[in-house]
This record gives sequence, structure tokens and C-alpha cells, in this order.
Amino acid sequence: MTRETGRRGLDEQAVLLAAGLADLAVSTLGTAFGTVRGLLRRSDAGTLAAEAEHDLAARGRLALDRYTTVPPAHLEVLARHALARRTADDD
Repeated sequence: MTRETGRRGLDEQAVLLAAGLADLAVSTLGTAFGTVRGLLRRSDAGTLAAEAEHDLAARGRLALDRYTTVPPAHLEVLARHALARRTADDD
């Protein structure tokens, strides 16, 4: 196999992968649009949208809490346990 033939094979592979990815994206978008169209035809679409908004806000709050809260310092936790133990022993 020559270098040019190998290069052509890699180019063809890249094109096939890109075409497959594009087809998957179009198929997924078509399915998503069909689902949205079906949801818009429902009589309780307003209620459904409000529930979805509430669920998304709750999910966002959980995600922010997970990534923005800083756990207490290890030594601070140990000091609190020691203080609680001393207080319990004094009683």
C-alpha cells in the first residue's frame, strides 16, 4: 500500500464518519421535533410546560449546589467533634 492510497483511505473514513454523524443528528432532530409537535397538541400543554420549568429550575439548583458549595475544612470538622465530645463528657 502506498502512502497516497493510505491517505485516501483515511480521508474516505473521515468522510464516512462525518456523514454518519450528520445523519444521526438529522434523525435525532427530526424525532425531537416530532415529540415537541405532539406535546404542543396536548390540551394540558401549559401545565406540562410549567412542570417542566419547575423541574429544570430544581435540577439547576441542585447542579449549582453540587459545584459551588465548598465543604467545611477538615480541621474545623474535627474541632467541632472534639468540642461536642467535651461538652457531652462535662454533662
